[in-house]
Amino acid sequence: MVNDRDSWIQAIDTALSEWCQGDCVLGENWFVYRFNPQRPLTSDSADVVQEETDLAESEVRGFAVVTQTCDIVRTCNKRPFVEIVPLVEVGESQLHEIQRSRQPQYAYIPGIAELNLVADLDRVMTVEKAVVAEWERKPGCLSDDSVRALGQALTRKRARFAFPDDFTNFAKKLQNRLRDKHNKPTDEGEALRALREIRVRAEPSWSSPEIRLIFWFIRDEDQSQFKGIGWEQFLERWLQLVPESGRYQNVEGSVVALEDMTAKEYVESDPLDLDHLSS
Repeated sequence: MVNDRDSWIQAIDTALSEWCQGDCVLGENWFVYRFNPQRPLTSDSADVVQEETDLAESEVRGFAVVTQTCDIVRTCNKRPFVEIVPLVEVGESQLHEIQRSRQPQYAYIPGIAELNLVADLDRVMTVEKAVVAEWERKPGCLSDDSVRALGQALTRKRARFAFPDDFTNFAKKLQNRLRDKHNKPTDEGEALRALREIRVRAEPSWSSPEIRLIFWFIRDEDQSQFKGIGWEQFLERWLQLVPESGRYQNVEGSVVALEDMTAKEYVESDPLDLDHLSS
């Protein structure tokens, strides 16, 4: 019996040695979660509420593995579990927003992007590695940059900054403008889609009685102009939506490429997204 166990432990470890964070399995799969039978919150849990169970299943298009690669390849004898998240289908415009890190509920995975599938980070399930060993692996991250971007998406989901309530109200008009114009077939909509990230910095700190705000609209390196229009024209429109008020008595902004920012400016700023501003 010991020898039998050793042999299939080795077989599982060998199968998992090819897997990396972000790799996927496609096809009909089922996401399992626990619910309160007295208060079912989803249609799937409501469907089984009469079956004397507090476990529900949702059919999904597949799964992505989100456990770090170094833990995936460690022997299942010591680390038997991996975390997986379901894949969901989105439209083209939403896929672009997710690729630009503007909807932190989801993660963009290049290997399945052609199918308009993304990882739903709101739902996480744990499975034993012996389950994954039976799956047909679909590579997810196809370059070092995509590996890095997925890691950042996973980190951001759990560690994004909670902006103060008064900033949430202060920036609402700007956020609504970005959301409303982002998918429109206009110059401004295309300009917004060309941005890779939007960040904001509070000086001296978010808890200060008076704050200087700096908005960084980070463009791609080769987008010094957009369709022959200077970025300053778009920047002026966006900053008009955040006039000085309350604690925010000095509001500035710049459209820059990453190489135009210092490391200090980047790490001391916080990303905005189109999902919502945390309260």
